[in-house]
Amino acid sequence: MALIGSWTLALALGLSVYCFLVGALAIFQGPKGERLGETARRAGIAVFGLVLLAAIVLVVAAFNNDFSIAYIYHHSNRDLPAPYKFATLWSGQEGSLLFWSLLLATYGLVLRLRYKTDARLFAYASVIIAAVQVFFLALLNIPAKPFGLIDGPVRADGTGLNPLLQYPEMVIHPPMLYLGYVGFTIPFAFALAALIMRYPGEKWIRITRVWTMVTWGFLTCGIFLGMHWAYSVLGWGGYWGWDPVESASFMPWLTGTAFLHSVMMQEKRGMLKVWNMWLIFITFGLCIFGTFLTRSGVVSSVHAFAQSSIGDWFVVFLAVIAATCAFFFFCNKSHLRSEHQLESILSRESSFLFNNLLFVLFCFTVLWGTLFPILSEWVQGTKVTVGPPFFNKVAIPVALLLLLLTAVGPLLAWRKTSLESIKRNFMWPAIGALGVGGLLMIAPESWGGPFGMRPWKDISYFYSLMAAMLAVLVALTVISEFIRGGRVISRHTGQNLFSSMARLAHRNTRRYGGYIVHFGVAVVIIGFLGSAFNQDREKELGFGDKIEIGGYTLVCQSYTQDDNPNYQSEWAVMNVFRGGEKIATLYPERRFYHASEQTATMVANRSTMKEDLYVVYEGLNQDTGRPIIKVHLNPLVMWIWIGVWLIIAGTVLALVPNAVAVRAAAPVHIREAAPVGAGD
Repeated sequence: MALIGSWTLALALGLSVYCFLVGALAIFQGPKGERLGETARRAGIAVFGLVLLAAIVLVVAAFNNDFSIAYIYHHSNRDLPAPYKFATLWSGQEGSLLFWSLLLATYGLVLRLRYKTDARLFAYASVIIAAVQVFFLALLNIPAKPFGLIDGPVRADGTGLNPLLQYPEMVIHPPMLYLGYVGFTIPFAFALAALIMRYPGEKWIRITRVWTMVTWGFLTCGIFLGMHWAYSVLGWGGYWGWDPVESASFMPWLTGTAFLHSVMMQEKRGMLKVWNMWLIFITFGLCIFGTFLTRSGVVSSVHAFAQSSIGDWFVVFLAVIAATCAFFFFCNKSHLRSEHQLESILSRESSFLFNNLLFVLFCFTVLWGTLFPILSEWVQGTKVTVGPPFFNKVAIPVALLLLLLTAVGPLLAWRKTSLESIKRNFMWPAIGALGVGGLLMIAPESWGGPFGMRPWKDISYFYSLMAAMLAVLVALTVISEFIRGGRVISRHTGQNLFSSMARLAHRNTRRYGGYIVHFGVAVVIIGFLGSAFNQDREKELGFGDKIEIGGYTLVCQSYTQDDNPNYQSEWAVMNVFRGGEKIATLYPERRFYHASEQTATMVANRSTMKEDLYVVYEGLNQDTGRPIIKVHLNPLVMWIWIGVWLIIAGTVLALVPNAVAVRAAAPVHIREAAPVGAGD
């Protein structure tokens, strides 16, 4: 099997090189090179089949317990459950690079099958994708061989999968994250292709819009699945700790989000062409940079792979990407002149511009904090690590400003908006937000969570109050836009308001899908602000002992042990009482995996809309034989996961084609009542 996999990857590398070199030659020859270009396109298609075969071989080897392959020996074992044997494909460095190549080949396959959309542009993009594929297949054939054989005699069993990865979400979190990382290769390839060939107009943006939104959606899912995994498995009571690898996935999300917003200015007004070009270049570069961070060993992270020389390859590749983008930009920058100028500060163009500047500032802050330990070691010889306080000091104010722009942006028209229009459309959402802020401040602190916050007592309370008010402002702005547009259609058609709003959304799915995404972001922010009110308690508990937190009383009913072929476990049975009434029984657990000889935590969590009761079994006190239990009370966490589903729903809606509007005459006063930008 190892031989089949190795030869398959070698052949895939050869065909990728052919696709790149011959495809470039065919482009250079122009119409005379069409037949040659077709062979390059087919070679690129064949690469998909070969990489898929290699991935299948690796998965089959895992299920067959073929421990003669070093990768299988180090990342699987006989008693590993089937879903995690399948996840072996991306659980280690070599396998994850193979999975990266498989996803890139899949994206390339779809692109090459759709080449008739614009044959010349797609030919350029195909060559660029082939160049990226050459790099990853070179890694798989030289320094990171997934089918390398183990030294010495074949072992009877493997060392097993990392216990932290033996959780259901880890079967889907890495694929989602990789679909986002890899997917940004496609808009990058189209952008670079358009720049090289001086492609006229904005057609390349319209072609890549769906690619970019799908990719952004996958990356969003991957990030939040990772947050939920960290919350459910690591047992520290949080979901985001500014870990370097967390930050590495967040940075391309920030610049990708900025790109999705600013390309609308290029489509509508022919503006920000240079900015958009570099945004997508930087986004792709950050995806490669994130892949580098997890594999180079330059940062310490629970998410990172072991240190290896493979990081040098990524440094060279990043340098090649930067040089290539800079070269073609300076050769063809005259092609990227803006067609219009900013006419007014009170316009949608200005809101997008400020929005982009804040996203880039946010990204630079995260990048600086992530790289600071490396830079400090180079300069001083000592690695200085910055923690969450550094990131939060800048990230929170910038995020609040972004929320404000998210609320104001939909109320602004292209070119120029009158103050009267802003006042009319902004008044009720603003009153609602101020009302919520007032309620949160005057409510009794005994209500718990964000109620009764006194912003003058602590800066974190001030930030939480502002986040709550701005999140409500965003939500009410979105709701008001739906209602205002729905009323116009309702008056015209006689339909009820809800049917009219659904029809409105179907007529302009991109716009109203984006509004739902914004609404989801507001809900997520509400979930985030609860972290300022987290509580925790830790106590050693015997039979019948109690621990109290936030009105809950947890009683240790019993604690016990069990053993199975994959792991040994210890857990406690905790009865939960509130107001003297039993409301739940929780089972926090700690596991010891036999193959890897590592431990892992299985958190017990009772989650409601108001708060999470989060219980961790930290282990036995060896002197007393009693378990140590840590309890966290985390307000509003469920709102984060609800918000994510809304973001996904909005993204899906934005991808749906618009319904064809039925044209009919409408009274003048109805036309004037239409929401700002309703025809966008």
